[in-house]
Amino acid sequence: MSFQHASLAAGRWFELSLAEQLGNIGSEVSRAIKAGKDEKRFNGAVERALELFDLTLRDVRWRGRLKEIGRAREVFCDAVLGGHEYGSSLESLNTYFFQFAYAARLRR
Repeated sequence: MSFQHASLAAGRWFELSLAEQLGNIGSEVSRAIKAGKDEKRFNGAVERALELFDLTLRDVRWRGRLKEIGRAREVFCDAVLGGHEYGSSLESLNTYFFQFAYAARLRR
């Protein structure tokens, strides 16, 4: 499998806390929002976010949180596709993920 985040996939991702991982996913959510109508930039941010979700789901430390992380991925996909299933939006997810980025910063 080819990763856009090759250095993270090689192991660095698994050194980050859950808050740092989810905060990084939030960065891609934010980039998708900022891409606006630029389809190439939007799709790139979505692909990178999904890649980071998948890396997080592979992290054995979060075995007990896989359902929650998987649900966040599902809601993200719903938002990308228009929010028809859950009424989700990228903006609401941006707010959700920002909390993790903020928590990660406080711990540094």
